[in-house]
Amino acid sequence: MKPPLGAYVVDLRTERVGIVTGHEGPRVRLRPYGGGREWDADPGAVRHATPAERLRAATAYANARSRGEVP
Repeated sequence: MKPPLGAYVVDLRTERVGIVTGHEGPRVRLRPYGGGREWDADPGAVRHATPAERLRAATAYANARSRGEVP
């Protein structure tokens, strides 16, 4: 699967939700919800995030921001 730019996906190897920011050769480039360090994932090991997974990522980011852990 080669998800489009801006799509929310789950990296099945790490179970992290990421936003597709690019395609580097055969790899998919992902950025965590709310920003942070990007990582590469195998296109065969990603799937579209469910609405619940997107909400969980947004809530985790909002909580971390309220604690001052992220800008």
